[in-house]
Amino acid sequence: MGNEVLGPVHGLFQRRVAGDDALLELAGLRFAQTGLGAEAYAGTLDELAHVLRFVPPHPYLPMVHLDRGINVLHERGRALVAEFADRFAGRVAGLVVHDKRDMAAQADTLLTGMRELNARLGERPDTPMVYLEYAAGLEPAWFVEVAERLQDAERVSCCLDVGHLGIRQASASFARSHPGLSLGDLHPADSRLPDVVADVQDAVGSALRCVLDVTKAIGALGKPLHFHLHDGHPLIPGLSDHFTFLTRLPIPFSYAGRRSLSMLYGPAGLASIVRAAAAACGPRGASITLEIHQVEGRLPLGDAAPLFSHWRDLTNAERMNYWLSVLGENAVLVPRC
Repeated sequence: MGNEVLGPVHGLFQRRVAGDDALLELAGLRFAQTGLGAEAYAGTLDELAHVLRFVPPHPYLPMVHLDRGINVLHERGRALVAEFADRFAGRVAGLVVHDKRDMAAQADTLLTGMRELNARLGERPDTPMVYLEYAAGLEPAWFVEVAERLQDAERVSCCLDVGHLGIRQASASFARSHPGLSLGDLHPADSRLPDVVADVQDAVGSALRCVLDVTKAIGALGKPLHFHLHDGHPLIPGLSDHFTFLTRLPIPFSYAGRRSLSMLYGPAGLASIVRAAAAACGPRGASITLEIHQVEGRLPLGDAAPLFSHWRDLTNAERMNYWLSVLGENAVLVPRC
């Protein structure tokens, strides 16, 4: 990407739809063409080893998002993380694990466990970093405090998922102005929405400031910081985030001259987050992944058609190709800091 201050820019590298390894070959081709680094999902050691075979050469090693069921509060969870770190030392840059709701009441246990894991990781110079991701919707101040108390753990840091953080902030902000009414109770076609839409969008607008404040606080600790970047809106039913930065939320009425609502961030918010990360973390201290996967469409294969000469039905290949094109479009939005 040519960024001189910001660290590597990654995209999700995985088989998004059903099919064989031609889909991973397609991902390898498109990542090589866009210059994106890779972040792979991995449920098992063998699964990760298989996926890494298809990642094209890149100046920066891949990141890995481990299974969401891993809980580093428990020894078995930490042992599995250490096993990944040992096996893939020198081959991946970092391992991302989710925080959990029950960690809020067990902060001391979490800190002890993470320091223990840090000691294991420090036994090899090429071992990957472990990043604890903000994912469970806990108080941002709690997450910042955990980061501060782990400042001396050199191989352990944090991952800020701006979707999870933004949805939590918007929901909390709206609840303060509308006691008894939750954003989660509303949806785009809700008959109550026109009366409260201005307050909804004010709450959504507060997400960016929260992300910037948390970025500044944790970035000041002087450790590598990883980001999962994607857009969303708390009114979207089901999974409210992991969308492209190039979309709006359709609504069945007009608001501010449009029949759609702005999302949490949009392209301008993405640029603000990336610049804040670069400023807070210093030269190459921040890395990002475009964790966008709520995408649906088809795109002809073009130059990748030979990879699928053995396929009769190209539907999933074209769906995968479209998703990869969306990653590429969003990568162009990342500012050169």
